[in-house]
Amino acid sequence: MTNLSSYIFLVLGVALGIVSNGFLKSTNSFTNIGPTIFCIISIVACIFCLSKAMSIIPVGFTYATYGGLTITAVTLFGVLKYNQVPNIYGIIGIILIIVGVILLNTLGKTT
Repeated sequence: MTNLSSYIFLVLGVALGIVSNGFLKSTNSFTNIGPTIFCIISIVACIFCLSKAMSIIPVGFTYATYGGLTITAVTLFGVLKYNQVPNIYGIIGIILIIVGVILLNTLGKTT
């Protein structure tokens, strides 16, 4: 696998994580079967993509990028779909997550 393909798997993993987590509320505690099956399939596909990305990209970088981007995007999804606007502390926290992911991916080193 090439470096480019591992980043493509990472992007796919992030997208599938966003979809799965974004629609989790619509499962109504796993009582709605359609959305539940959709969320299960998408999270399994997400984990598969992340495992493929981790074959080249270091685990810490992969998971930090996945986590940071997914948290940020699902928060925006909640604002748009469910009108759940975070307070100032939530906004500051999300900004710090984004800054942390950027620092890790630009300045972080693994041995």
